[in-house]
Amino acid sequence: MANDREVLRLVWEGKIPICFQADPAEVVGLQPPEPFYLMVPRLSYLPLVTDKVRKHFVRFISNEQQEGDIWFDCNGTPLKWHYPIGVLFDLTMGDEEPNLPWNVTIHFGNLPGEFVFKCPTKEVVEAHFMSCLKEADHLKHRGQIVSAMQKKDHTQLWLGLVNDKFDQFWAVNRRLMESHGDQDYFKYIPVRCYNEDGTFVQKLIQPTSTTNLKQTLKDLLECFSSPAHRAVAARMHGITVDMDTPLQWLSEHLSYPDNFLHICLLYDDDNTTIAADNDSSVC
Repeated sequence: MANDREVLRLVWEGKIPICFQADPAEVVGLQPPEPFYLMVPRLSYLPLVTDKVRKHFVRFISNEQQEGDIWFDCNGTPLKWHYPIGVLFDLTMGDEEPNLPWNVTIHFGNLPGEFVFKCPTKEVVEAHFMSCLKEADHLKHRGQIVSAMQKKDHTQLWLGLVNDKFDQFWAVNRRLMESHGDQDYFKYIPVRCYNEDGTFVQKLIQPTSTTNLKQTLKDLLECFSSPAHRAVAARMHGITVDMDTPLQWLSEHLSYPDNFLHICLLYDDDNTTIAADNDSSVC
């Protein structure tokens, strides 16, 4: 792995200012609550950073709803808690310049189960995170790195993410970002490409071509395109990435803590959705 520690830290320190507001239909009393402003890490998940938000609004909610299922939306679109916050923000922005702070509404009931999974505890978030991490390691290293870790290493990764501790997290995560043995590249690049509607597609993406040339972001976009729907740009961490950037470098430096590249695709046509399922074909 390249020793670009400054790049890794800049990605880690990415934050989004959010203005949380209550759903007026759920507020009781004549005086509506003031909005709650919070700077949240792009790399985290909503259930990990919103305890203060719940405490701020819960006293304005009826007793019957105070213990209800918490969920969030942006302009009427439910936000999926199992997506990293940075991905949720980039999806809501599309190809427009971000309008900050990000306005998000908190709800205490009527969970739209067809769009958002129930998230009762932080342990559920941890289980989801570790599942994604193991999947990414299987793609990159055939699962050999995570399986060789001890429980304390898993805990250190998780607590580093939860507590926003860069050094604590990367002391373990660097093992997942290194090539091993006589291999200079990962076996496959863990990547999820997102449509405008929030669905994502996964394919087996190799870091090099059949002629052993480095594959770039341009190659990846061609793999996720069709004659009718051509992907022309990719947004990660709020920026549009240069098309000539090698996929191996992107995976080493711009992956989220779950070790996946989460890429929001931009298309050159009006129909910005490709089939949202896993594809076993190799690019």
